[in-house]
Amino acid sequence: MTDPLHTDLLALAEEAVRRAGELLRDGRPADLAVAATKSSPIDVVTEMDIAAEKLITGLISDRRPDDGFLGEEGASSEGTSGVRWVIDPLDGTVNYLYGLPTWAVSIAAEQDGETVVGVVAVPMRGETYRAVRGGGAWLTADRDGERALACRPPAPLDQALVSTGFNYVTDVRTHQADVAQRLIPLLRDIRRGGSAAVDLCDVAAGRLDGYYERGLHPWDLAAGDLIAREAGALTGGRPGERPAYALTVAATPGVFQPLQRLLEDFGAWHD
Repeated sequence: MTDPLHTDLLALAEEAVRRAGELLRDGRPADLAVAATKSSPIDVVTEMDIAAEKLITGLISDRRPDDGFLGEEGASSEGTSGVRWVIDPLDGTVNYLYGLPTWAVSIAAEQDGETVVGVVAVPMRGETYRAVRGGGAWLTADRDGERALACRPPAPLDQALVSTGFNYVTDVRTHQADVAQRLIPLLRDIRRGGSAAVDLCDVAAGRLDGYYERGLHPWDLAAGDLIAREAGALTGGRPGERPAYALTVAATPGVFQPLQRLLEDFGAWHD
């Protein structure tokens, strides 16, 4: 039976991603411009990232004033309830800036340091993914309704479709390209979508056999990691470690270990 607190957190997260997704989809100005940069001149923030985070934190704070926050655009507070919200108001900002459809709103709720709820909305697909720890993962789509999620059946590594992402710091991205070049002959193919949250949900939905990336922050992966795991995927970082900034890997059980092993051998985590 689902914990009533988790049920309440899920409902609030679903409302928040829906409202933020509508703001981003319907309120995008035609002359959208860069408002700030982060790790490099091409790692951008728009006014819409900031507006979406304010909407999310305002909504949650009104309902649960004692909760903490960790958000990509600066929301940070400890809280006193034992619940912390990990928020990426716009994952895939460069896609959004250019008018590409692969971007998402990602919200996770942690209880005493463990992720218990994850919700990811992909507005341009009309899709919302959700998971509660121990309760499976689900997709609600405008076109097809609701369905339970399950990752793909096991496949040999050479038949695996794997996605990745690239950092905005030039030397890191160059190293990531070298790793991808070594992997490509060993896989069916590689994709690069531009949103970690969407990639993790695509693993959960059976649209990818695996995904890996170096340089993710907690807000990039918290919700998607739970959704992927609840759909039957395995997730981790370097061997024996949890997903982290050094490396995040998510894949079907048949692909996870060989992919993780190759990434370790190729130094995909290398600083």
